[in-house]
Amino acid sequence: MIVGILQEACVKLLAKFNLVLIVIFAVGMGLIAHNADNFLMEQARRSVVSQAELMSADASATKEYTDRQVSPVLERTPENIAHFLPQTIPFYAANATFQIMRVSHPDYTLREAALNPTNLDDRATEWEADLINEFRNNPGKREQVGDRNTPMGQMLYVAAPIVAESGCLACHSEAATAPKGLIAHYGSDHGFGWRYNEIVGAQIVSVPMSVPVAMAKTGFRNLLIGLGTIFLLTIFLIDVAMYFVVIRPLRRVSITADSISKGEVGLPPLAVRGRDEIAEVTASFNRMHTSLKKALEMLNG
Repeated sequence: MIVGILQEACVKLLAKFNLVLIVIFAVGMGLIAHNADNFLMEQARRSVVSQAELMSADASATKEYTDRQVSPVLERTPENIAHFLPQTIPFYAANATFQIMRVSHPDYTLREAALNPTNLDDRATEWEADLINEFRNNPGKREQVGDRNTPMGQMLYVAAPIVAESGCLACHSEAATAPKGLIAHYGSDHGFGWRYNEIVGAQIVSVPMSVPVAMAKTGFRNLLIGLGTIFLLTIFLIDVAMYFVVIRPLRRVSITADSISKGEVGLPPLAVRGRDEIAEVTASFNRMHTSLKKALEMLNG
């Protein structure tokens, strides 16, 4: 009877233990969720910025390669003398390669904005002009990361200054010295007057804020799923361990005690395994069983 009560108490204790673990887990998950959300958002933002910086560096490398190795060759061809070849323009090359990269990164966009561009499509908007002037007022500044509101939603951007190199001046210093094909294509009233080492524009890689937000949400969801899975597995393993270490041994004692109470005193003693409290209870029960058996033998004999 006592052992049965003890077994029932162990089962209730296991249920209470599980309940305590669930409460602790819920509180812990709340704290983790509060801190992890901001952390994952910051990590996602950094990841997107790093990707934008890499794409910006690739575009800059393409411009430099075009300026040094492609333009000098193409500008001397008869086709470029008579007809303008856009492939000679570093900005064109950078945008062309960037469009190829956009196949795998469709959310990213590139703008080569200038205050006085040859191609009017590259003329800086109001906020881009402010960004360019920020670089002009701070010549040592090599990059600016920020976000802004647009009709399409909030955008994250990475901007770097565009500096007029010596190769740029062949087309942008004076209209009189610019390639005839370029003048015929774009005209002679804009895109000139650049000076060496002058900050003339900004290279801007933009991406919707929805991209890092989606990355953060995915990471947050995976974190919660992972923690929840680990918690459920932990509860399951604890319950299994409690069953084999505590409940099942006590159940054997309880079944044997019920049999003895019905007069089956000739049962063999229970096996004692280990040196824990359950083993002590089993050993005590065996001693009680032996004493009871001897007492009954004395009474009957």
